Amino acid sequence: MDVTLFSVLTIGFVLGIRHAIEPDHVIAVSTIASQSKKLWHASLAGVFWGIGHTITLFIVGIILILMKGEIPGKWSMSLEFLVGIMLVYLGVTTILSFKSIHVHTHAHDGDEHGGIHEHKHKHKHVSYLKSMSIGLVHGLAGSGTMVILTISTVKSVWEAAIYILLFGVGTVIGMLFFTTIIGIPFVLSMKRVKISRTLVFTMGTISMVFGIYYMYNLGVNEGLFNLWF
Repeated sequence: MDVTLFSVLTIGFVLGIRHAIEPDHVIAVSTIASQSKKLWHASLAGVFWGIGHTITLFIVGIILILMKGEIPGKWSMSLEFLVGIMLVYLGVTTILSFKSIHVHTHAHDGDEHGGIHEHKHKHKHVSYLKSMSIGLVHGLAGSGTMVILTISTVKSVWEAAIYILLFGVGTVIGMLFFTTIIGIPFVLSMKRVKISRTLVFTMGTISMVFGIYYMYNLGVNEGLFNLWF
């Protein structure tokens, strides 16, 4: 492997790390990390997102490169629009992941009195399959750009394959680092129900609002709705 190719592949790895922390990626995976009971659960959520993202990028990317084709603009933007829908869905499900406060009575020494108790919905584990699915969608949405970037960078199919895989490794490492950091406040607040509820509600709201903005920007500002209709 010559120095030039090594440099190109190194750049691909670094770009992968940078790609992992794009706003839509971070917000989506943070909704999973927000429900983590242990820090390593949040970290693994990021790893599985990166794996899903890499799988789609690699498969779609190599197919398009072999066929010497590219995803039409309408379809590429439509796949991006799917990311916005997913963000709204993740936001809603995150907010609904905790049961509301309810009131019941209980007795102490024969005296019955009322009390307000907050009950968290019990999550048995973080859904790594869900995290991987999010990564698959993000990878599909970004495959068009990945192909253009790869073709302009390398000279052969095998170089393209290595480039995409190293890019994927970079995204896995980048997301592993970020979800570990973002998971800390959620894990520390697990025993403080009010704080935990506030953090999760905030994360869900951010995901919803950003998802709506994402779809509006694609549909109106970038003209996707005109392409559809």
